[in-house]
Amino acid sequence: MVPVSFAPFSFAGEEWHLVDGRALFWPRERALLVADLHLEKASWYAKCGQPLPPYDSRETLQRIADAIKATDARRVFTLGDNFHDGEGPDRLEPHASGMLDALTRAVDWVWITGNHDEKHGLRRAPGGTQVAELATSGLLLRHQTLPGETRPEMSGHFHPRLQVRLRGRRIVRPCAVASVNKLILPAFGALTAGMDAADPAIRAALRPARSADAIVPAAGRLLRFPLWSAAA
Repeated sequence: MVPVSFAPFSFAGEEWHLVDGRALFWPRERALLVADLHLEKASWYAKCGQPLPPYDSRETLQRIADAIKATDARRVFTLGDNFHDGEGPDRLEPHASGMLDALTRAVDWVWITGNHDEKHGLRRAPGGTQVAELATSGLLLRHQTLPGETRPEMSGHFHPRLQVRLRGRRIVRPCAVASVNKLILPAFGALTAGMDAADPAIRAALRPARSADAIVPAAGRLLRFPLWSAAA
């Protein structure tokens, strides 16, 4: 098992750990939250005439398995865009299919659907429970943040990445984006690109937030980079 890193922080009155910079662990609920797995993305590209190594699902599921083992999570919430398209579950190669079956049997697994799942006609993800969104323990879990939502909310969809220049080098890292009551998770899938965390689309999605930070782990702690702050 690859060593897993943790960075603790607080959000919505709860303690959280950012796990390997891509997942969230919720200790009180013993729950792991991951967003934008995009399973079987490589095989979708291959089907469209652009061959890619067909192991992205296996790598993504292994990351989840490692995080479950490291945190001793008993629940997993996936925040949408679980498969890249509706036929993805049928294209899982046997090893990845077995991994997914074992994971969904080992923990209480909840698939929250996203735009890729709905647009491409994912009827039902294999194993676990599938819902459009979920309210649990005072938090809303959904794929895409709802502008104007004032209740504590966790979402994905945007694949945020922090871009900074350090000593003349451009550094890009997956990050979470946090406002007072909203948290957007980075994409977890092995074959997922990203959007600049300061992009106007993310700012618009976080309305009515007056400020937001990118948060990334470093040496076991969390670093915050202000993205914007509205004038008082």
